[in-house]
Amino acid sequence: MDVATAIGFIAALSVFLAISLAIANSKLKVQEDPRIGRVEEMLPGANCGACGFPGCRAFAENVVAGKVLPGQCPVGGPETARIVAEYLGVDAGQTVKKVARLLCAGSRDVAPQIAEYDGYPSCRAAAAVTGGFKGCVYGCLGLGDCVESCTFDAMFMAPNGLPMIDVEKCTGCGDCVRACPKGILELYPISQHLIVQCKSLLAGDEALAVCEVACTGCGICAADAPEGLILMKNNLPIVQQDKLNLETELATLRCPTGAITWVDGQQFPEWFQQWKTEKQEAKTSRVV
Repeated sequence: MDVATAIGFIAALSVFLAISLAIANSKLKVQEDPRIGRVEEMLPGANCGACGFPGCRAFAENVVAGKVLPGQCPVGGPETARIVAEYLGVDAGQTVKKVARLLCAGSRDVAPQIAEYDGYPSCRAAAAVTGGFKGCVYGCLGLGDCVESCTFDAMFMAPNGLPMIDVEKCTGCGDCVRACPKGILELYPISQHLIVQCKSLLAGDEALAVCEVACTGCGICAADAPEGLILMKNNLPIVQQDKLNLETELATLRCPTGAITWVDGQQFPEWFQQWKTEKQEAKTSRVV
Protein backbone atom coordinates (compact mmCIF):
# COMPACT_ATOMS: atom_id res chain seq x y z
CA MET A 1 0.00 0.00 0.00
CA ASP A 2 1.55 3.30 -1.09
CA VAL A 3 1.45 6.50 0.97
CA ALA A 4 -1.37 8.09 -1.06
CA THR A 5 -3.60 5.04 -0.57
CA ALA A 6 -2.91 4.99 3.16
CA ILE A 7 -3.76 8.68 3.53
CA GLY A 8 -6.94 8.20 1.53
CA PHE A 9 -8.00 5.25 3.68
CA ILE A 10 -7.44 7.18 6.90
CA ALA A 11 -9.34 10.19 5.56
CA ALA A 12 -12.28 7.98 4.49
CA LEU A 13 -12.30 6.24 7.87
CA SER A 14 -12.28 9.59 9.67
CA VAL A 15 -15.24 10.83 7.63
CA PHE A 16 -17.13 7.58 8.27
CA LEU A 17 -16.53 7.77 12.04
CA ALA A 18 -17.50 11.45 12.16
CA ILE A 19 -20.77 10.72 10.35
CA SER A 20 -21.45 7.74 12.64
CA LEU A 21 -20.87 9.85 15.76
CA ALA A 22 -23.13 12.62 14.45
CA ILE A 23 -25.93 10.13 13.77
CA ALA A 24 -25.48 8.47 17.18
CA ASN A 25 -25.54 11.86 18.89
CA SER A 26 -28.78 12.85 17.17
CA LYS A 27 -30.43 9.54 18.04
CA LEU A 28 -29.17 9.09 21.60
CA LYS A 29 -28.96 12.69 22.78
CA VAL A 30 -30.89 13.31 25.99
CA GLN A 31 -32.68 16.62 25.89
CA GLU A 32 -31.94 18.62 29.05
CA ASP A 33 -34.68 20.55 30.72
CA PRO A 34 -33.86 24.23 30.00
CA ARG A 35 -35.16 25.15 33.44
CA ILE A 36 -32.10 23.55 35.04
CA GLY A 37 -29.77 26.22 33.69
CA ARG A 38 -32.16 28.97 34.65
CA VAL A 39 -32.49 27.70 38.23
CA GLU A 40 -28.72 27.34 38.48
CA GLU A 41 -28.37 31.03 37.56
CA MET A 42 -30.76 31.94 40.37
CA LEU A 43 -28.68 30.07 42.97
CA PRO A 44 -25.75 31.72 44.83
CA GLY A 45 -23.13 29.73 42.92
CA ALA A 46 -21.19 28.90 46.07
CA ASN A 47 -21.00 25.18 45.24
CA CYS A 48 -20.45 24.60 48.96
CA GLY A 49 -22.39 21.36 49.33
CA ALA A 50 -24.44 22.62 52.27
CA CYS A 51 -27.61 21.52 50.46
CA GLY A 52 -26.40 17.92 50.40
CA PHE A 53 -25.42 17.93 46.72
CA PRO A 54 -21.94 18.34 45.19
CA GLY A 55 -22.73 21.74 43.69
CA CYS A 56 -25.37 24.21 42.57
CA ARG A 57 -25.81 22.44 39.23
CA ALA A 58 -26.68 19.15 40.90
CA PHE A 59 -29.01 20.94 43.29
CA ALA A 60 -30.76 22.68 40.38
CA GLU A 61 -31.25 19.34 38.62
CA ASN A 62 -32.88 17.84 41.69
CA VAL A 63 -35.08 20.88 42.32
CA VAL A 64 -36.35 20.81 38.74
CA ALA A 65 -36.93 17.05 39.04
CA GLY A 66 -39.04 17.69 42.14
CA LYS A 67 -36.79 15.63 44.41
CA VAL A 68 -35.99 18.53 46.76
CA LEU A 69 -37.50 21.92 47.52
CA PRO A 70 -35.77 25.26 46.83
CA GLY A 71 -35.60 26.03 50.54
CA GLN A 72 -32.94 23.37 50.97
CA CYS A 73 -30.28 25.85 49.80
CA PRO A 74 -29.09 27.47 53.05
CA VAL A 75 -26.77 29.96 51.35
CA GLY A 76 -29.47 31.51 49.20
CA GLY A 77 -31.86 31.74 52.12
CA PRO A 78 -35.60 32.47 51.98
CA GLU A 79 -35.35 35.06 49.19
CA THR A 80 -33.59 32.73 46.74
CA ALA A 81 -35.98 29.94 47.67
CA ARG A 82 -38.93 32.24 46.95
CA ILE A 83 -37.58 33.27 43.53
CA VAL A 84 -36.87 29.68 42.46
CA ALA A 85 -40.21 28.47 43.79
CA GLU A 86 -42.12 31.16 41.91
CA TYR A 87 -40.26 30.33 38.70
CA LEU A 88 -41.00 26.60 38.99
CA GLY A 89 -44.44 27.01 40.49
CA VAL A 90 -43.64 24.86 43.53
CA ASP A 91 -43.61 25.25 47.29
CA ALA A 92 -40.42 26.90 48.53
CA GLY A 93 -40.20 24.63 51.54
CA GLN A 94 -38.20 25.22 54.68
CA THR A 95 -35.16 23.60 56.20
CA VAL A 96 -33.66 23.90 59.64
CA LYS A 97 -30.62 26.17 59.45
CA LYS A 98 -27.50 24.47 60.69
CA VAL A 99 -24.36 26.24 61.86
CA ALA A 100 -20.92 25.14 62.95
CA ARG A 101 -20.27 25.01 66.68
CA LEU A 102 -16.88 24.72 68.35
CA LEU A 103 -16.92 21.92 70.93
CA CYS A 104 -13.93 23.16 72.86
CA ALA A 105 -13.49 26.04 75.29
CA GLY A 106 -9.85 25.24 76.00
CA SER A 107 -8.23 28.58 75.24
CA ARG A 108 -4.56 29.23 75.96
CA ASP A 109 -5.23 30.53 79.47
CA VAL A 110 -7.04 27.40 80.65
CA ALA A 111 -5.55 24.62 78.50
CA PRO A 112 -1.78 25.14 78.40
CA GLN A 113 0.73 23.81 75.91
CA ILE A 114 3.18 21.15 77.00
CA ALA A 115 5.53 21.52 74.04
CA GLU A 116 6.69 24.06 71.48
CA TYR A 117 5.66 23.45 67.89
CA ASP A 118 7.91 24.95 65.22
CA GLY A 119 6.60 23.22 62.12
CA TYR A 120 4.21 24.09 59.32
CA PRO A 121 1.46 26.36 60.77
CA SER A 122 -1.43 23.96 60.31
CA CYS A 123 -3.56 22.08 62.82
CA ARG A 124 -3.43 18.98 60.65
CA ALA A 125 0.35 19.10 60.47
CA ALA A 126 0.72 19.71 64.21
CA ALA A 127 -1.76 16.93 65.04
CA ALA A 128 0.37 14.49 63.05
CA VAL A 129 3.17 15.03 65.57
CA THR A 130 2.09 13.01 68.63
CA GLY A 131 -1.39 14.54 68.53
CA GLY A 132 -0.30 18.15 68.90
CA PHE A 133 1.37 20.37 71.45
CA LYS A 134 -1.40 20.84 74.04
CA GLY A 135 -1.82 18.95 77.27
CA CYS A 136 -5.33 18.02 76.20
CA VAL A 137 -4.98 15.89 73.08
CA TYR A 138 -8.68 16.38 72.33
CA GLY A 139 -8.59 20.18 72.31
CA CYS A 140 -8.32 22.91 69.70
CA LEU A 141 -4.77 23.55 68.46
CA GLY A 142 -5.63 27.08 67.36
CA LEU A 143 -3.65 27.21 64.10
CA GLY A 144 -6.71 28.15 62.07
CA ASP A 145 -7.24 25.40 59.49
CA CYS A 146 -10.98 25.88 59.98
CA VAL A 147 -10.76 29.62 59.42
CA GLU A 148 -8.74 29.11 56.24
CA SER A 149 -11.31 26.65 54.93
CA CYS A 150 -14.28 29.00 55.42
CA THR A 151 -15.25 30.67 52.15
CA PHE A 152 -18.01 32.75 53.73
CA ASP A 153 -15.87 34.81 56.14
CA ALA A 154 -17.85 33.30 59.01
CA MET A 155 -14.91 32.40 61.26
CA PHE A 156 -12.25 34.41 63.07
CA MET A 157 -9.28 33.47 65.21
CA ALA A 158 -9.60 35.19 68.57
CA PRO A 159 -6.65 36.33 70.72
CA ASN A 160 -7.21 33.41 73.09
CA GLY A 161 -6.31 30.94 70.35
CA LEU A 162 -9.81 29.68 69.58
CA PRO A 163 -11.86 30.18 66.41
CA MET A 164 -15.10 32.13 66.78
CA ILE A 165 -18.08 31.49 64.52
CA ASP A 166 -20.39 34.15 63.11
CA VAL A 167 -23.63 32.17 62.88
CA GLU A 168 -25.27 34.89 60.79
CA LYS A 169 -22.73 34.27 58.02
CA CYS A 170 -22.32 30.53 58.58
CA THR A 171 -24.09 28.46 55.91
CA GLY A 172 -23.52 25.06 57.45
CA CYS A 173 -21.46 23.93 54.46
CA GLY A 174 -19.27 21.76 56.68
CA ASP A 175 -15.90 22.80 55.22
CA CYS A 176 -14.57 23.74 58.67
CA VAL A 177 -15.83 20.45 60.10
CA ARG A 178 -13.84 18.53 57.52
CA ALA A 179 -10.78 20.73 57.99
CA CYS A 180 -10.49 20.13 61.75
CA PRO A 181 -8.22 17.18 62.54
CA LYS A 182 -9.53 17.01 66.11
CA GLY A 183 -13.20 16.64 65.19
CA ILE A 184 -14.25 19.42 67.54
CA LEU A 185 -16.34 21.34 65.01
CA GLU A 186 -19.80 19.99 64.31
CA LEU A 187 -22.97 21.21 62.61
CA TYR A 188 -25.92 21.85 64.90
CA PRO A 189 -29.42 23.19 64.29
CA ILE A 190 -29.28 26.88 65.15
CA SER A 191 -32.31 26.23 67.34
CA GLN A 192 -30.24 23.95 69.60
CA HIS A 193 -29.12 25.96 72.61
CA LEU A 194 -27.49 23.29 74.77
CA ILE A 195 -23.91 22.81 73.59
CA VAL A 196 -21.28 20.64 75.27
CA GLN A 197 -18.00 22.44 74.64
CA CYS A 198 -15.73 19.50 75.30
CA LYS A 199 -14.80 16.30 73.47
CA SER A 200 -12.32 14.94 75.99
CA LEU A 201 -12.73 11.30 76.94
CA LEU A 202 -10.87 11.89 80.20
CA ALA A 203 -12.78 12.27 83.45
CA GLY A 204 -12.45 13.86 86.86
CA ASP A 205 -9.06 15.18 87.99
CA GLU A 206 -7.40 13.62 84.95
CA ALA A 207 -9.43 15.91 82.66
CA LEU A 208 -8.91 18.98 84.85
CA ALA A 209 -5.16 18.43 84.92
CA VAL A 210 -4.92 19.37 81.23
CA CYS A 211 -7.86 21.82 80.93
CA GLU A 212 -9.60 23.87 83.59
CA VAL A 213 -12.90 23.95 81.68
CA ALA A 214 -13.00 20.30 80.62
CA CYS A 215 -16.04 18.12 81.17
CA THR A 216 -15.28 15.89 84.16
CA GLY A 217 -17.99 13.37 83.37
CA CYS A 218 -19.77 14.04 86.66
CA GLY A 219 -23.23 13.64 85.10
CA ILE A 220 -24.83 16.54 87.01
CA CYS A 221 -26.18 18.07 83.79
CA ALA A 222 -27.88 14.79 82.84
CA ALA A 223 -29.43 14.57 86.30
CA ASP A 224 -30.73 18.17 86.18
CA ALA A 225 -32.05 18.03 82.61
CA PRO A 226 -35.51 16.71 81.70
CA GLU A 227 -35.53 12.92 81.54
CA GLY A 228 -34.01 11.60 78.33
CA LEU A 229 -32.60 14.93 77.11
CA ILE A 230 -28.98 14.18 78.04
CA LEU A 231 -27.32 10.79 78.11
CA MET A 232 -23.80 10.12 79.37
CA LYS A 233 -21.47 8.26 77.01
CA ASN A 234 -17.68 7.87 77.34
CA ASN A 235 -17.66 10.42 80.18
CA LEU A 236 -19.42 13.02 78.02
CA PRO A 237 -23.01 14.33 78.06
CA ILE A 238 -24.79 13.77 74.74
CA VAL A 239 -27.78 15.97 73.96
CA GLN A 240 -30.47 13.89 72.25
CA GLN A 241 -31.55 15.58 69.02
CA ASP A 242 -35.07 14.14 69.17
CA LYS A 243 -35.60 15.76 72.58
CA LEU A 244 -34.68 19.35 71.69
CA ASN A 245 -38.18 20.47 72.61
CA LEU A 246 -37.17 19.67 76.21
CA GLU A 247 -34.11 21.94 76.17
CA THR A 248 -33.68 23.98 79.30
CA GLU A 249 -30.89 26.14 80.69
CA LEU A 250 -31.33 24.27 83.96
CA ALA A 251 -28.91 21.62 82.66
CA THR A 252 -26.06 24.14 82.68
CA LEU A 253 -26.52 25.72 86.10
CA ARG A 254 -24.61 23.24 88.27
CA CYS A 255 -21.86 22.28 85.80
CA PRO A 256 -18.66 22.69 87.86
CA THR A 257 -16.52 23.78 84.89
CA GLY A 258 -19.02 25.39 82.51
CA ALA A 259 -18.36 22.70 79.91
CA ILE A 260 -22.04 22.58 79.00
CA THR A 261 -23.34 25.96 77.98
CA TRP A 262 -26.48 27.68 76.71
CA VAL A 263 -26.06 29.69 73.53
CA ASP A 264 -28.55 32.10 71.99
CA GLY A 265 -27.64 32.99 68.41
CA GLN A 266 -24.02 34.10 68.34
CA GLN A 267 -21.46 32.04 70.21
CA PHE A 268 -19.49 35.20 71.02
CA PRO A 269 -18.52 36.28 74.56
CA GLU A 270 -18.68 40.01 75.35
CA TRP A 271 -14.89 40.43 75.27
CA PHE A 272 -14.78 39.06 71.72
CA GLN A 273 -17.32 41.59 70.48
CA GLN A 274 -15.14 44.36 71.89
CA TRP A 275 -11.98 42.88 70.37
CA LYS A 276 -13.67 42.51 66.98
CA THR A 277 -14.82 46.15 67.07
CA GLU A 278 -11.33 47.40 67.96
CA LYS A 279 -9.79 45.27 65.21
CA GLN A 280 -12.19 46.67 62.61
CA GLU A 281 -11.55 50.25 63.77
CA ALA A 282 -7.78 49.71 63.49
CA LYS A 283 -8.17 48.31 59.99
CA THR A 284 -10.32 51.28 58.95
CA SER A 285 -7.81 53.78 60.32
CA ARG A 286 -4.99 52.16 58.33
CA VAL A 287 -7.01 52.42 55.12
CA VAL A 288 -7.78 56.09 55.74
